[in-house]
This record gives sequence, structure tokens and C-alpha cells, in this order.
Amino acid sequence: MLFRKAAPWCAAPVLAAAPSAAFAAPPAVDTGDTAWMLTSTALVLMMTIPGLALFYGGMVRKKNVLATLMQSFAICCIITIVWMVAGYSLTFSTGTPYIGDLSRVMLNGIGAHIAKGADIGFTLGQGSSNPTVMTIPESVYMMFQMTFAIITPALIAGAFADRMKFSALCVFTVLWSLLVYAPIAHWVWSPIGWVAGFGAIDFAGGTVVHINAGIAGLVAALVLGRRRGYGTEDLAPFNLTYAVIGASLLWVGWFGFNAGSAVGSNGRAGMAMATTQIATAAAALGWMVAEWARTGKPTVLGIISGAVAGLVAITPAAGFVLPGGALAIGLAAGVICYFAATSLKHALGYDDSLDAFGVHGVGGILGALLTGVFAYGPLSVTDANPAGISGSFAQFVIQAKAVGVTIVWCAVVTFILLKIVDLAVGLRVSSEQEQEGLDMALHGERIS
Repeated sequence: MLFRKAAPWCAAPVLAAAPSAAFAAPPAVDTGDTAWMLTSTALVLMMTIPGLALFYGGMVRKKNVLATLMQSFAICCIITIVWMVAGYSLTFSTGTPYIGDLSRVMLNGIGAHIAKGADIGFTLGQGSSNPTVMTIPESVYMMFQMTFAIITPALIAGAFADRMKFSALCVFTVLWSLLVYAPIAHWVWSPIGWVAGFGAIDFAGGTVVHINAGIAGLVAALVLGRRRGYGTEDLAPFNLTYAVIGASLLWVGWFGFNAGSAVGSNGRAGMAMATTQIATAAAALGWMVAEWARTGKPTVLGIISGAVAGLVAITPAAGFVLPGGALAIGLAAGVICYFAATSLKHALGYDDSLDAFGVHGVGGILGALLTGVFAYGPLSVTDANPAGISGSFAQFVIQAKAVGVTIVWCAVVTFILLKIVDLAVGLRVSSEQEQEGLDMALHGERIS
């Protein structure tokens, strides 16, 4: 068994040994790999519904809880259809280094072999010079990647909680998925993507998911402006019990997110699971200690926010670093994201409601950069690179380049899309609706 080049997509998967993989026949399905990927797909979906929905829902005020839950649930439904129709094709079909083609629109060709009695894997980037041979059915890989496409725009919603129109959210979600998420995912995770081509490594989505969502969230918070009463009224969370349950579901689901990104039941999946657990615990404790030292009290909201920061920061590194590196990444994430979500936000005056940028943007940037510092060569050995990708200043610079292009594309296109949506349907609810609460104003329901 061989590992392919550890840069281009969220897996660095186990490969079938084939000297001419670009034109090799599809491999047989490995039932162990497939079982793990089916499980991982369900775990990642659980991260959004109910995990993220409860995490965000518990942190808003009572009058906006149902609207916040609705956002995560609706985004799950919307992206499922968008991914089926065009998102998967634009991200993973063969095209240019910048975007996929339309050969997989409506999931064309996926599963056709089943009717012929064949249970085979597939080759991602068939015919290219750098293909990825899969030992799972393409339908399973498509579904696994769908869950990543679902959670990313759902994360953005935390930045503009309490104030965006539901109609605007729906339109923005469709456009952003196709014009921001799909191109960046193709750059990083497609075998022919141009960011993968210059050597950037991202195991499970530091750039594609977290920096992408964090930067989009920051832009959205700036465009929409502050919540009514920000800085003068009590905007405390309604129910931290919901938030703790949501954070716990995120933590458990993240094993599918990170260990599942090995795209196989193998040693790399085991290491990714271990590093995820270590970094998450370290970040939760790092945030808790920093908050305790600064304010005199460790809070429930703080420790769960720290845990999520650790999950975010280890994501790009999970399958490429050893436990010691994971510990360092987690501790750094807990402390740095704490100050980003408190001091930085208040100093700059933007209203990132649920700290989408402070946790996902800052944590994703930190994790992507530190991957270049702590990457352990033997975890990323390939035929083309027998020494593997080891932490070095050169790799750090490559990681910084990947971070930079992600930030620029996401910020510019997100800003343009928000302005277009504002012209089309309007972005923000009225002051009266915001005062009444989005549950009643937008959905005609309330928590009794």
C-alpha cells in the first residue's frame, strides 16, 4: 500500500499500488475502509445537525434560538441539493487547476457500475499526472465531502446571528457554496488543484473549511453591522446547556471529520484521532487558564469555546503531526483564540456574534501555519517525495501562501456576493423585527 502526495485534498488516503495509476483499472472496494467512511460521513453530518445547531442556538438570546437552529437545518438541506447538482462536479471532477468541469453534474456516472454487479472504487483525477486511487465507492466519497460542504456555510452563520434575513441566508448560501467554497476546495483538495500543486498541505480543511468560513463571517459581520443593542444591552446566551451539548457533539463528530479524512481504516486515521483528542483538550485548558488568569473565573462558555478552537486548529495538521505537535498546536490555539474572541474583537469594534472569525478564522490560520512547523515527514511519504513533508521554514512559507490566497479570494467574493444579495432581497431584518426576535418575525414561532 502506498500513500499519495500529502497535499491535494482532505485525505492523503491509502492508495492501491499501481505504477500507472492515471490509467489503471479501478481498484476493488475495501470493505473496512468503506465501513469507516460510512461511519465518518454520519459523524460529520452530526456536527452540523444537531451539533452546530445546538452550539450556536444555545449562545443566542431566547427570542432567536429557533431561527438559529433553522439556519443550520436549512443550510444542510440547501447544500445537499447544490452539492448534488453542481458542487461536487465543480470541486472534484477533472477540469483546470482553478475549477472542476461539469462532467459530474447531477452526479452523472456515479454508481452506474452497481447495476452491472461490480463493487469497485474509483480514481479521483483520472487521466491526470497526479491521480488519487480510492478503495471506497465514489458515492461514499461524494457523501463524505458533502458533509464538509454543509458545515462550512453553517459556520459562517455564527458571525451574523440575530440579524440576517432568512431569505438572504438561503440565496447567499447557494452562491457562496458555488463561487467560494467549490473553487477553494478544488484548489486545495483536487489532484490537479493549483494550491496543492505548489505544495500546501491541508489534511481536513484548515483553509477550505475554517479560514474560508471565518473570513466570510468577518466580512458578513462588517457588511451587516452590529446587532441592535451591541455594547449597551445584555446579549448573554440563553441556554449554555444547549451550547455544551452542541460542543460535545462537535467534539465527537470531529473524529469523523479528521480521522475520516484518512479515507481509510488505517494508521493515519488512528494518528489523526489521537492528535485531535490531544489538541482539543489542550486548547480547552489553554482558553480556560487564560480566561481564569485574566478575569478571575473560568467559564463554561470559555472551556467549550477553547475546545472548538483546538478542533479547528488541529484540522489541517491532524494526519501530518505527532502527539507532541498536536499538544503545542492546541495550547497555542486556546490562548490565541481567546484573545482574538475577546480583546481583538472589542479593540476593532466588529460584532462577530458567536466568534466565527475569532475561533474558526484565527484558529484555522494558526493551524494551517503550524502544520508547516510540526509536519512529520514519515506521515507524508510518497513515491515522489520519499522523505515526506517535514516541518521547515520553507513549508511554513508555502502554508502562508495558501492561507493568503484563501483569505483574498474568500474576502473579495464574499463581499461582492453580500452586496448582490442585499440589492436582490435585502440582507438585514428591520429594527422592529430584530427587537421582536427572529423566531416570531421570520418564522412565526417561539420557544414556550
